Amino acid sequence: MYYKTTYKSPLGILYLVSDEENLIGLWLEGQKYFQATLKEEPIINDQIEILQETKSWLERYFKGEKPNIKELSLKPQGSLFRQEVWNLLCEIPYGEVTTYGKIAKVVAQKLHKEKMSGQAVGNAVGHNPISIIIPCHRIVGTSGSLTGYAGGIDKKIALLKHEGVDMTRYFKPKAR
Repeated sequence: MYYKTTYKSPLGILYLVSDEENLIGLWLEGQKYFQATLKEEPIINDQIEILQETKSWLERYFKGEKPNIKELSLKPQGSLFRQEVWNLLCEIPYGEVTTYGKIAKVVAQKLHKEKMSGQAVGNAVGHNPISIIIPCHRIVGTSGSLTGYAGGIDKKIALLKHEGVDMTRYFKPKAR
């Protein structure tokens, strides 16, 4: 069974979902792939401990503190490849960014592949079911493009600015 609650953040309403023991989802309202990893509709329950812990984590994050990802029991659902990408995202420090290409190189090494496409990594990053906490907003294009955030580029920019990232090197991609 899945349980959900909401959290009012500076970015809008966030939807938190747990399997009772672990956080398995955190989506921004209107986010692409919203609840895509869930096998059933979650039941509203504000009393689940991990959901309360997540709200506390988010409170501290949005106050400018730097809560540790490891404080929360996370269990995002996805393929081995996606799990590898999401684990690497968790290693990107608060206020720093890396590129899809750099993540692709590390994943290729871990999976004993000669190379890995940045697009494959981008797909995994875009399907991250635990936004903000698993910091997919910290991934940028090699050229400095702020491409590919399922919650919307403006929210990605807001999160990076919140974390104190110098935004002068980055730009919004042109609309297609």
